[in-house]
Amino acid sequence: MKTMKGPGVFLAQFLGDTAPFNSLESIARYMADLGYKGIQLPTWDPRVIDLKQASESKTYCDELKGKLADIGVEITELSTHLQGQLVAVHPSYAAMFDGFGPAELAGKPKDQQAWAVNQLMMAAKASQNLGLTSHVSFTGALLWPFMYPWPQRPAGLVDTGFTELANRWKPILDAFDEAGVNVGYELHPGEDVHDGVTFEMFLEKLNNHPRAGINYDPSHFVLQCLDYLQFIDFYHERIYAYHVKDAEFNPTGKQGVYGGFQGWVERAGRFRSLGDGQVDFGGIFSKLAQYNYDGWAVLEWECALKHPEQGAAEGAPFIESHIIRVTERAFDDFAGTGADEAFNKKVLGL
Repeated sequence: MKTMKGPGVFLAQFLGDTAPFNSLESIARYMADLGYKGIQLPTWDPRVIDLKQASESKTYCDELKGKLADIGVEITELSTHLQGQLVAVHPSYAAMFDGFGPAELAGKPKDQQAWAVNQLMMAAKASQNLGLTSHVSFTGALLWPFMYPWPQRPAGLVDTGFTELANRWKPILDAFDEAGVNVGYELHPGEDVHDGVTFEMFLEKLNNHPRAGINYDPSHFVLQCLDYLQFIDFYHERIYAYHVKDAEFNPTGKQGVYGGFQGWVERAGRFRSLGDGQVDFGGIFSKLAQYNYDGWAVLEWECALKHPEQGAAEGAPFIESHIIRVTERAFDDFAGTGADEAFNKKVLGL
């Protein structure tokens, strides 16, 4: 069995305009001082990484890794969540996603998509240059406005949507395959691929592409009332990354999974800091250890109530305490007698 790596932390939710959150060196040092050993980099923020240069220069990547190693952390994965979202956007959401790409491309969906695809291609090469084996992203969505089947969906609409989504991602995944890097999609409401069933539909359209996998995040499954532990039994071979994030779901006589258009604090389903929600992390870490997950355990901090600095400070020891150092021998080896085929036959009375 294998022991997973960690604790790691996704920097996206912590970056800001004031020190120590406004530069890679200072935020990396801040996280290292809290006990984090890895950092997941949002590639859309030039303060963190120059994606184009990383895709073109092994020297740049070696210097970046060296600088972080001196601080005491390493890169867990690169993230292209915002760029991945722009690979597929339904027109009804286009204006709201304009901010995910360059300002000069706002209102130009085809140009945005081409830019996003190029960003993913660069991320594949950058990951290779950095010596990484996994990457995290979103699939984007063409079908999300039709998630609830009313009015009745036209026959074949879902099949057409997943065919198109797979067609857009196939060349990107081929680039990651050439780079030797897996892609873990965060299965997230708002994305066409948001649970096990939709992941299987996507995978089928991709002819089971070996690089198409999952960034496992139980918080999104709590809010969908999905069995997140059995999910690991089903899909462990495709889990390429792990976001450690907590959540709670407290339905009432007035509100359920859809949230009633309420803000995060007032919703029945809320993201919480580690240990404040309902996720059975003991069960998750045990399942992942059972199935030999040896990637990173990365905090993605999102909480409706707690300050991010408190969430970060509490997150590192929480993850550290849950990582299972897997055993190299069985607990009852002391009682072993040793055997060969002749002895086995004797035991069986043969």
